[in-house]
Amino acid sequence: MGFRGLRVLHSALRLVTEAAGGQRRFSTRPARVPRMEYQDAIRTLNTLQTNASYLEQVKRERGDPQLQLEAMRGFLERSGLKVEDLDQLNIIHVTGTKGKGSTCAFTERILRNYGLKTGFYSSPHLVQVRERIRINGQPISKELFSKYFWQVYNRLEETKDPGHASMPAYFRFLTIMAFHVFLQEKVDLAVVEVGIGGAYDCTNIIRKPIVCGVSSLGIDHTSILGDTIEKIAWQKGGIFKPGVPAFTVPQPERPLEVLRERARESPCPLYLCPDLDAFEEDDKALQLGLAGEHQRSNATLALQLSRAWLQQQGYQGTGELKPGVELLGKRPVPLAPAFRPSGSMVQGLQDTEWLGRTQVLQHGPVTWFIDGAHTTSSVQACVRWFRQAALNEEKPVDGSEVRVLLFNATGDRDTAALLKLLLPCRFDYAVFCPNITEVSAVGNADQQNFNVTLENMLTRCLESQKKWNRLMEEKVGQDLWLSPPMQVEGVGGLLKPDPLRGSLLFVPSSERPLNSNSLVFPCISHALQWITQGRDPHFQAPATKGLHLHPVAGSGAVLLKEAAAIRVLVTGSLHLVGGVLKLLDQSLSQ
Repeated sequence: MGFRGLRVLHSALRLVTEAAGGQRRFSTRPARVPRMEYQDAIRTLNTLQTNASYLEQVKRERGDPQLQLEAMRGFLERSGLKVEDLDQLNIIHVTGTKGKGSTCAFTERILRNYGLKTGFYSSPHLVQVRERIRINGQPISKELFSKYFWQVYNRLEETKDPGHASMPAYFRFLTIMAFHVFLQEKVDLAVVEVGIGGAYDCTNIIRKPIVCGVSSLGIDHTSILGDTIEKIAWQKGGIFKPGVPAFTVPQPERPLEVLRERARESPCPLYLCPDLDAFEEDDKALQLGLAGEHQRSNATLALQLSRAWLQQQGYQGTGELKPGVELLGKRPVPLAPAFRPSGSMVQGLQDTEWLGRTQVLQHGPVTWFIDGAHTTSSVQACVRWFRQAALNEEKPVDGSEVRVLLFNATGDRDTAALLKLLLPCRFDYAVFCPNITEVSAVGNADQQNFNVTLENMLTRCLESQKKWNRLMEEKVGQDLWLSPPMQVEGVGGLLKPDPLRGSLLFVPSSERPLNSNSLVFPCISHALQWITQGRDPHFQAPATKGLHLHPVAGSGAVLLKEAAAIRVLVTGSLHLVGGVLKLLDQSLSQ
């Protein structure tokens, strides 16, 4: 970014921070107060660092994973538990690059249908932190969260060691707390989703899970897990335990070979899940509660994990094996047997809900397509799902449909590569904003972040916008349906950088009139205000005080106000998805 671009950014930041009461960060360290309510617990939890700090901590410690696990055991023991205590939880441990959360959701729902009391630990949360710790599919109550938070926090405070890290980082703390919740609430089993990787992950203090699973592998968190899919597979295979059966879905040849070697080292039996087709009868396809073709591999992994757990625990009615299925064959990893899913399994797959993943919300003329895809492979799957889902939507009689992309990416992800994958969706507008609901997050402790400044977040959004504009300019030369770009002053009305000028693309009338543009907003709420133009009956835009910070190109506002249908894809980050859902569904904040 040139000097002029920085000067404009700083000018914009001054306007935004003045509107936020002069704050440059989104939160301040709260003082402890006597009333230990939910928000107090969350604010105190936030002082244990953000996920970004945890990632840095992992990077520093990755040279000796054993040291990390020993530190985690130390924190666990200081909290009043021993590693051996976790054996009582009958854990299903699941890792993978994409689909591990959906696999866990399918698995938990299936086993709940057997009348079992389930625990489910996942990350990240979308709206409230307590979503990470669930019992029988529901986030624990604010009262329970507060009870167990202070119980664990106070024990760790009382056993501080001045010579070492006195408190575990954010994610480690929540993992310890989840174990306390599940043990004291006496769940029959716990489905535990790995945070990052596997071998180095703090959930890997689990000694004796009942069964392990590895969902689809891909490239993500390269600064921590390695820059090749083989290195990432090595990390994921780190959750295998001696004698504990493990299942995986079809993987590329080389990472599958790495998983097989990790299984040999453990040693443990590793099986490859057959396609979901193998579980279906000729005349009856299995119905999944989660949309998208990619969910079929997550569902087949969940079926195998559920059946293996039930069999290990001596349950009957776990599905009759299908005749004529060859178990071993000549495969490097043996194929797990296909079976006829029980009624509880079939119903569980159908009833599974997992917010923020291939989710569709119909709000009057505005249809929201929401998916937290943030890796190359998951964005590819998201594009396939969106194009099919949008195709199935009823077309406006007059053809006036406007498509909007709402995007943000964080961490070390290749934003340009992700945006390029989204081009086939032919969006009329690309909107970028940070993963915060409001300019000031005071009073919203669940989404506070101590380490990321507004300047850093907006700079990242501007970089994404530049990459999108370049991609669109390249596309102009390749596609006849786009006319050359016409430069317009101002991007979102908030920032008016010269080198970062937005492109307004006029397209000849054909199937539908297109008016392409890229916009940057300082928060999700402001982005949604522009996208919806007051037409979403579920989104109540807050009243703006004084100067509206981001008036946008008038032509875009007119098109959105007059369009018969507005289709919005929200993707790139689960944190962005969570902020959008918080604003579109007020019940999630209750």
